[in-house]
Amino acid sequence: MRIGDLAAASGLTTKTIRFYEQAGLLPVPPRTPGGYRDYPEQAKARLGFIRDAQGAGLSLAEIRSILALRDGGQAPCAHVTALIDQHLADIERRLAELTATREALCGLARRAAATDPAACTEDEICTILAEANDPRDAR
Repeated sequence: MRIGDLAAASGLTTKTIRFYEQAGLLPVPPRTPGGYRDYPEQAKARLGFIRDAQGAGLSLAEIRSILALRDGGQAPCAHVTALIDQHLADIERRLAELTATREALCGLARRAAATDPAACTEDEICTILAEANDPRDAR
């Protein structure tokens, strides 16, 4: 199947398919006598897998490692499980960081609402932020 047909069947662009070839995600196909790429039918399923794996948040390097295991004749299930667990742990960590940031910003918003700009002196840059580390704000 030619690259244009594969692009139409997979919902990807020809540029993306060529990129996946260069990135080692899609095997370089044989060429027709006219020099056109001649993709096997299973290329469509492989492109679908790549799209689904990206949708799950996996990087191209991680996807390449999964495909290498499969191409080597091994079931990549344990590797995929480890990658998913790692991504979940990363998301949990980021959520905790975002929650802490949100709490800090809510405290700053309360301080900003209670701040009278007329009370600021020229020596102070911004009392809202300068007092952000004041232990009295832990209430």
